[in-house]
Amino acid sequence: MRIRTDPRASSTGYPFKVVEIDGITQQDDRRERVCDLGYLRTAYRTESGQIGYRCAAEPIESYVAKGGDAADTVGRRCLCNGLTANVGLAQLRNDEHELPLLTSGDDMACITALLHGRSTYTAANVVDYLLGHTIALPVTAEPRVRFG
Repeated sequence: MRIRTDPRASSTGYPFKVVEIDGITQQDDRRERVCDLGYLRTAYRTESGQIGYRCAAEPIESYVAKGGDAADTVGRRCLCNGLTANVGLAQLRNDEHELPLLTSGDDMACITALLHGRSTYTAANVVDYLLGHTIALPVTAEPRVRFG
């Protein structure tokens, strides 16, 4: 398993940490470009002065027709579809389910502790793990933040 900070993955330009695991198929450049959920579209002003929306992960021709720069589309992933696929809500197109886009923070070492020999884990497992590994902070005489 490898975690790679991909500065181009997000259609919004925000770098995402993409998890790459051997044997796990996930969204890549072979995906047919489509923006059909549109949760992360960017607003722009059309020639007529109206507000329009575009996504760097939509078909390149559509993005450019809406005033976007084709260079901004290179390497972009569809976060809307990829992340909903992660939670079991993958769309079905042409008899194929949308592939997930696995993302993470830097700390994947805790996954081994969560699995305990299993191949899956639940949110309850994560809460148990977090509750069992809390860090006691020292108590100070004076509060660092005062209210009022």
